[in-house]
Amino acid sequence: MPPEADGLPQPRRTLSVIAISLSIAMTVLDSSMLNVALPGIAHDLGITPATATWLLNAYQLTVVTTLLPLASLGESLGFRRVFLSGFVLFAGAALGAAMAGSFEALLGFRILQGLGASAVMSLTAGMIRHTYPAKDLGKALGINAMVVAVSGASAPSLAAAILAVAPWPVLFAVNVPVSLIGIAIGLRTLPNHPGTRRRFDLASAALNVATLGLFFLGLDLLLHETLPALALMAAAALAGTVLVKRQLSRPAPLLPVDLLRIRIIALSVLAAISAFGAWYASYVSLPFLLHGEGFSQVMTGLVMTPWPLGMALSAPLAGKLSDRVPSWVLGGIGMAVLASALAVISLAPLAGWGLALGGLMWFCGAGFGCFTTPNNRTMLGAAPKTRAGSAGGMQATARLLGTTLGTTVVGICFQVAGEDGPRTALLCAIGFAVLAGVLSCSRRGA
Repeated sequence: MPPEADGLPQPRRTLSVIAISLSIAMTVLDSSMLNVALPGIAHDLGITPATATWLLNAYQLTVVTTLLPLASLGESLGFRRVFLSGFVLFAGAALGAAMAGSFEALLGFRILQGLGASAVMSLTAGMIRHTYPAKDLGKALGINAMVVAVSGASAPSLAAAILAVAPWPVLFAVNVPVSLIGIAIGLRTLPNHPGTRRRFDLASAALNVATLGLFFLGLDLLLHETLPALALMAAAALAGTVLVKRQLSRPAPLLPVDLLRIRIIALSVLAAISAFGAWYASYVSLPFLLHGEGFSQVMTGLVMTPWPLGMALSAPLAGKLSDRVPSWVLGGIGMAVLASALAVISLAPLAGWGLALGGLMWFCGAGFGCFTTPNNRTMLGAAPKTRAGSAGGMQATARLLGTTLGTTVVGICFQVAGEDGPRTALLCAIGFAVLAGVLSCSRRGA
């Protein structure tokens, strides 16, 4: 099949979107559903809860350290080839995880799943860029954001339903048939991006893994083993310095310093990190705040459910609007809504506010959805089409940096502020949202 000049014709475009949506839904559901099963896995495998969390940590660490290298590999070999290879690896590793009889085997398959998921995540934006015509890019990213939001919102309930009738290995096994359907559709319909065939920079890929891997390991240890954590972060800084110097002279670097020289992209990346920091700082601290005000676990879950629903509704609408309305306007409005709703929550007497709190959570999600899709459109649309893979990898990396930043801030607030930790973390989330709004508005005229 020849490469497409500006999107795919119908009905191939719709089928391609189905394949992309299935891939991203599976990666989101897999990670989110496992949270519910961790206590059962720890019991069955005879490991501690702290050890069991490495089934999540190893997956996330694999994803975050390989996003940019796999995006670069996709640009070299072709998006379709690397994307589908990652999807196949993800499905095969899910089958292996379902059959694993020990923690060590399960951890190994989780790392392989993370590698496959990273290939899918890093190239999703690039695949979308080549699937849709440029005029519909915002609409396309809105659909993708809706799939992510709905998958994340439904994951706990779906996991609970499966675990009510089946053991935890089934959580991995259900990935396989759905993934195979997506792979079969994708083989025939995904856009045929040929790749640049430039040589893959293996040394830079290793430096990237070392930089991000050591940094996030250091962050994880920072509150408990301060000196070793600082040593790891210093090593990460050294590896990062070498990586940046290596990339500066390259025409299409693995670390996309060429894209970060474009002002509107750099501002969008910083805004994304701040916005996702706001999301996770608030989303992690709110259950603790509500628990302190007397809310049960069930009531907390019900009150927070409107957040992803608000995002699922607003993200596609904002994406469609971003094809006509400047993204800095939508991003500024979205972050203003998020910050305002969080401010009301932080100041309100929460007891007896169940229904009203649900409404405020909906506004939080709607505000975030109004920001994220236009911001992603700006990042992807401002990059040359030949660099869509690296732009998508940078987009995903910014998201993970922001979520990690938000989670780390919550941990620090809990340690420093004691009982006031949840409310302090919520104030930090408001600050992140305001900063994201300011950065978004500063793109005016860029």
